[in-house]
Amino acid sequence: MRARSPALGDMEELRLSYSHLCKESGAEPQEVVLRQLHQPPQGRLDLAGQSLTVDTCRALGKLLQTQTVWTELVLSDCMLSDEGAPLLLQGLCANTVVRLLDLKGNNLRAAGAEALGKLLRQNQSVQSLTLEWNNLGTWEDAFATFCRGLAGNSALRQLDLRNNQISHKGAEELALALQGNTTLQQLDLRWNNIGLLGGRSLVNCLPSNRTLWKLDLAGNSVPSDVLRAVEQAMNHNQDQHAAFQKNQARTHILSREVQHLQEEKSKQFMDLMETIDKQREEMAKSSRAVSVRVGQLQEALNERHSIIKALKAKLQMTEAALALSNQKAQDLGELLATAEQEHTLGQQEAAERESKLLKDLSVTNERNLLLRNQVDELERKVKSQQEQLFLTRQEMTHTSAELKMRAVQAEERLDMEKRRARQSLEDSEKLHCKEMECITRHLEESQKATQERVHRLEALRLSLEEELSRVKAAALSERGQAEEELMKARNQARLEEQQHLAHMEEKLRLLAQARDEAQGVCTQQKQMVADAQARASQLRLQMEGQQRRLEELQQELSSKDQEKVAEVSRVRVDLQEQIGRLQAELVGQEALREKVAALERQLKVIASDHREALLDKESENASLREKLRLKEAEIARIRDEEAQRASFLQSAILTYVQGSPVRALSPPK
Repeated sequence: MRARSPALGDMEELRLSYSHLCKESGAEPQEVVLRQLHQPPQGRLDLAGQSLTVDTCRALGKLLQTQTVWTELVLSDCMLSDEGAPLLLQGLCANTVVRLLDLKGNNLRAAGAEALGKLLRQNQSVQSLTLEWNNLGTWEDAFATFCRGLAGNSALRQLDLRNNQISHKGAEELALALQGNTTLQQLDLRWNNIGLLGGRSLVNCLPSNRTLWKLDLAGNSVPSDVLRAVEQAMNHNQDQHAAFQKNQARTHILSREVQHLQEEKSKQFMDLMETIDKQREEMAKSSRAVSVRVGQLQEALNERHSIIKALKAKLQMTEAALALSNQKAQDLGELLATAEQEHTLGQQEAAERESKLLKDLSVTNERNLLLRNQVDELERKVKSQQEQLFLTRQEMTHTSAELKMRAVQAEERLDMEKRRARQSLEDSEKLHCKEMECITRHLEESQKATQERVHRLEALRLSLEEELSRVKAAALSERGQAEEELMKARNQARLEEQQHLAHMEEKLRLLAQARDEAQGVCTQQKQMVADAQARASQLRLQMEGQQRRLEELQQELSSKDQEKVAEVSRVRVDLQEQIGRLQAELVGQEALREKVAALERQLKVIASDHREALLDKESENASLREKLRLKEAEIARIRDEEAQRASFLQSAILTYVQGSPVRALSPPK
């Protein structure tokens, strides 16, 4: 059977420990979690959309304290309870592996928010945290603890707080947290209830935070000017982040170049030391070879002495000894020739080494010149940066003067607008007064006309009543006279009454129309008065808006001045840092110059030592040559003496042989 991989073994241990923890708490392990633990490890535990019980949260919290398999933990839409969420997050406080945590749509309450704040204070590994659709902003005290934890965190890079019902108070707490946080880079606050006050508090905190370069505030009823200010701050932070990355890249490149130069210098120094060691070894070898050769020559001389002694002892071997001595003399001549050739070769090698050393010295001098040129370029760059600083200061003075001029112009314009608004208000009030007087006069005239008409109608009515009473009296008086006339009179009276009634109804209708027209005129005048009042209120609102705009412009001018001052201070600090770095580099260059000078002095000392050693070797070779010459003269003298002795012996032997011929011919007894 094949052995299991270590990762599968870790998953098996996690599954067994999860089952054991669930059984210890008296609950059955959830099948969903077991299936996820049964899958091959991919660095991600995805339990999205699964309902997790309190026992499961407790067991997972204990597992997460020591696990090293999962770097991403997805628990979105898991319906975590008020008891389960703190248990799970408490386990994550001691974890050092998880980088991504997704708690979207879990409806976390006050306990969950406090547990999240504790997690942010203690955990230093989570870099991305998603808390969308959790309504954390409804619990103000718990959200404040969460913000305090965010302020003390130094690992989180991305935070998602969309749809969390965060009010302007929550935004103020977040602003305080952002002032203390130095690592958060992306913050998503879309679709909350931040409003104008929250937006302003966030804008006010942004100048003290230089790491946040993405802040989304869409769907928060934040005014456009606040959004523009946030966008400007984010653009400024992005530019600073890019500049910081460029500076880091440049410093890294410069450090690598300096390290490369140091490595090259160390390599050159090591090469020089190796060449010096090799030269020393070669000189030792040559000295050993010379000593060996001198020993060999001494042995040859000893052998020649032994040969001379053998010649003295054995006269019959004189010729062979002479031949051997001649051959050995030839060998010695060859050895001398080879020694001379080797000596010439050694001189040539020494000359080549000296030329190499001179070349190395020239290369080092050229590199020193290059380093001096680089130092000069750096000094020129420092001068150019100082000039740029001077130009930026001039630009700052010009911009401040322009801003002051613009502020003065804006104040003058505001004064003009105020005077115009006051003039327009006064004109509108005068017109309103005149219109009100006209309306009141018209109303009084109409009321007088209506009263006169009413009096006239009443007089007509009274006159008609009198006429009716007269007619009735005439009718009663004439009743007895003639009923026919009475009937005619009645009919005529009825007709007249109908005519009068119709005439009166027509008059009443006309009066009602006139009354309706007067009421319409009154309503129109009232509408005009209401419109005038609305216009006056609008003008007041416009004046208040202009005043708020003026205050905002003054705040923007003050914030811009502060930003300019901060930018100038930051530029000064950056330039001081760059000047310090350049000074450090100049110190390093001076140290390198001193090292190069020391190496040159060492090379000079080594060259002088080498020359002295060569002179000593040459003197030794001259002394050896003198010794060889003396030995050769001695050998020649010895040869002459031996030749003379041999001639003497030969003559003696011949005389001896010639003096005794009989003994030489007679055989021995």
